[in-house]
Amino acid sequence: MKPIEQKTAAKQFAAYWATRGDEKQDTQSFWLSLLRTVYGVENPAQFIQFEVPVKLDHVSYIDGFIPATRVLIEQKSANVDLRRGSRQSDGSMLTPYQQARRYAAYLPHNQNPRWIVVCNFQQFQIHDMNRPNDEPETVLLADLEKEYHRLQFLVDTGSTLVKKEMEVSLQAGEIVGVLYDALLKQYKDPESPETLKSLNALCVRLVFCLYAEDAGVFGGHGMFQRYLQNHTGDARRALIDLFRVLDTQPEDRDPYIDEDLAAFPYVNGGLFADEDVVIPRLDENIVDLILHRASEDFDWSVISPTIFGAVFESTLNPETRRKGGMHYTSIENIHKVIGPLFLDDLRAELDDIKAIPVDKTRNKQLRQFQTKLAGLTFLDPACGSGNFLTETYLSLRRLENEVIDALLYGQVILGQVTDPIRVSIGQFYGIEINDFAVTVAKTALWIAESQMMQETEKLVRHTLDFLPLRSYANIVEGNALRMDWERVVPKHELDYIMGNPPFVGHQWRTKEQAVDLESVCKDIPKCGKLDYVCGWYVKAADYMQGTQIHAAFVSTNSISQGESVGILWKPLFTEKHLTIEFAYRTFVWTSEAKDKAAVHCVIVGFTCGTARNTCYLYESDRRRTVEHINGYLVDAPNVFIQSRGKPLTAGLPIMSKGSQPTDGGNLIFSVEERDDLIKKYPQTEELLRRYISADDYINNKIRYCLWLVNISPSKYRNIHPIMERLERVVKCRRQSPTSSVQRNAETPMLFTQIRQPQSQYLAMPEVSSSKRKYIPFGYINPDVIGSNMLYLIPNATLYIFGVMISNVHMAWARTVGGRLKSDYRYTPAIYNNFPWPTPTDEQKAKIEQTSQAILDARDLYPDASLADLYDPATMPPELVKAHQENDKAVMRAYGFDIKTTTESSCVAELMRRYQELTENASKKKQY
Repeated sequence: MKPIEQKTAAKQFAAYWATRGDEKQDTQSFWLSLLRTVYGVENPAQFIQFEVPVKLDHVSYIDGFIPATRVLIEQKSANVDLRRGSRQSDGSMLTPYQQARRYAAYLPHNQNPRWIVVCNFQQFQIHDMNRPNDEPETVLLADLEKEYHRLQFLVDTGSTLVKKEMEVSLQAGEIVGVLYDALLKQYKDPESPETLKSLNALCVRLVFCLYAEDAGVFGGHGMFQRYLQNHTGDARRALIDLFRVLDTQPEDRDPYIDEDLAAFPYVNGGLFADEDVVIPRLDENIVDLILHRASEDFDWSVISPTIFGAVFESTLNPETRRKGGMHYTSIENIHKVIGPLFLDDLRAELDDIKAIPVDKTRNKQLRQFQTKLAGLTFLDPACGSGNFLTETYLSLRRLENEVIDALLYGQVILGQVTDPIRVSIGQFYGIEINDFAVTVAKTALWIAESQMMQETEKLVRHTLDFLPLRSYANIVEGNALRMDWERVVPKHELDYIMGNPPFVGHQWRTKEQAVDLESVCKDIPKCGKLDYVCGWYVKAADYMQGTQIHAAFVSTNSISQGESVGILWKPLFTEKHLTIEFAYRTFVWTSEAKDKAAVHCVIVGFTCGTARNTCYLYESDRRRTVEHINGYLVDAPNVFIQSRGKPLTAGLPIMSKGSQPTDGGNLIFSVEERDDLIKKYPQTEELLRRYISADDYINNKIRYCLWLVNISPSKYRNIHPIMERLERVVKCRRQSPTSSVQRNAETPMLFTQIRQPQSQYLAMPEVSSSKRKYIPFGYINPDVIGSNMLYLIPNATLYIFGVMISNVHMAWARTVGGRLKSDYRYTPAIYNNFPWPTPTDEQKAKIEQTSQAILDARDLYPDASLADLYDPATMPPELVKAHQENDKAVMRAYGFDIKTTTESSCVAELMRRYQELTENASKKKQY
């Protein structure tokens, strides 16, 4: 359906259903009509399933399920509050979303929903199951006319063409990999750098020839294949001759060369210029691979240059080959960067122009728009195989083709203009440290240029000349963090910077990468703690000074969490005058072709010039217009949560780490080891205490430790197994590079750091799975030794527990805390900087009551671990209800509206309160 048709259909659908909506009577007709009339599904009854049975402790029924897009629908009647719980048959109180989550847990794995939609006819609440604990995206029926695209995921199984391109591109990568291995065996010195460089160049040339043949670039179809068939006796010499001819203009060629060689056009572009490329002998197997599997059995013309460029590079890159698999960035993810950076605005501008009713005015603006497209300049300073540049070029050319088509439709005669194309690959610049990736990027752009030229030819019904290739030196080899970017492209000629710089955590950097980062960030205190990707933000901000350049990078989400925010963003905001214009909060970035490796990423769009009037924040693909985006990627002031020794709010107990053994494991006992020791030496029972780390605590694992604080040596000096362990502790500590640990070798019977409370304490695991909605805090008795993987708060009241286990504190922790991979990483900075509420006595008493109810609900399942209790799929209904009541009580204490407050708005308000607290604390110090 065309957008205008879909928009009209959405308006009519919304008007019809504005006053209807009975769950039992109308659910099926509502969804069938939506899919058919608004989203163009021809046979919606075959597309969506209703009343799908799931077996819990009884048989229940899913209201709607769309297998093709894995959408689970929980439907309620009109005017039902979708955030309010209702009593289930087992007595539990569950919201519609929680009902749907329960159903989803009982579906087969291959039917697990990608989306859960909760609907009451008047609104659709959309839950992205890649981020199941986030606030849902809401689409109102009344707004469907203008927001119908936000429900496109219901039917979007992916473009058939895109899927085909992806599959073909991956198959092409496999062919190249097989050919690469066969050719490598023919070289006399297969390990030498010179060999690998020649082999990579040879593969690039062969791929170009195979593509040019299938795409008709060489002229006649099958020219390359026929040529090689005629010279199978000496295929090596045939390729040497062909490559030389492809790099020679017709007037400079030997007039007596064979006709089959003379028929090939001049390619140019430097692709075949290097005659030092060594070509080995081609045995029968290699010739057969090229002639059959790579030629007869495969069509190279339909590959995606965006995907294949990355696959090709990773296939032939020795490092990625060792790791296995073929890597590429999905086109969908590339558009998450280039869409809000520039493409969405260009798309909207063109749509507005095409809607102008006056032909003369419309055509004039179409030509101006084409001129604008041809004047835009782009830089990817970590371009790899050029996938961002290639996809951007394709996107601009598609817009240009729309312009050309619209001008033709408007009866504009091209006249003497033989080539209507004005967008050029010369508008695209890149920096890449790997020489082979540079070659692949150029080749991918040439293929993209060829494909789009063919699309233009269909519009103008005129043959355009693709060859010879334009010499293209805009993608340069070099270290982007050491280079002067102005030598690649003068900054006042540039419009946009974009890309996906390397994901390397600070602890994984090589020495060279650490030096790279230091060279860029030397003026930033503690820059050594930053991830490698941060260097590109600093380098870009320096380059962008005094310009109107707009930029966007994909990064690991560590740059917007924990200590990194203050280190990186504070100087960028205050000294470089950087403004964040749009951002995607944490999402999963899949970049593997077969075994997809998921990285938790953010996208940050920014400028150091005049910012756009509107800021956009994306969460679960839902876009919100916001006033300001700070370094935590929240709509809140520029605050920077710093480490502090005690809570910002007065009167709270001090949090500390648990006790640290630093013992090589010799002070720690398994259950079996403890039992064996006590069996032989019963008197040792009083020397052993339950020992608990974060993993032990969450998963209810049992371990023990020797706890010899204030224990007379006479009680253990003659017990050989203990003395043997203490000797190993001495040895372990003396070998430590840390002088304080070496000194502790003198007291091997004690932990190196002892912080064990003398009373009941609240324990927080340092690391916890992000799948859980709540980090499982809880109370532990003082006779249980908390390890350094726990944070401890002695004498924590029920009120403190209730606030800390609430959704408010969890939202704060998820935002300002760091991550270990995707797992939550709790630190004292989260607790010490947290803005606490100022409840009334009644509100405080209510929180104490609800927090006790959480503990009571846990006690109903004494055999279950906290991992069992807090798994979203198995969380008991009593515990769910207790947490819901506690969340409400805490939110009321803050004065938050329970129905309208989202996680983002909650954190934004907390940050405003944090700002007030720190400003007040600063004023008190001054007086």
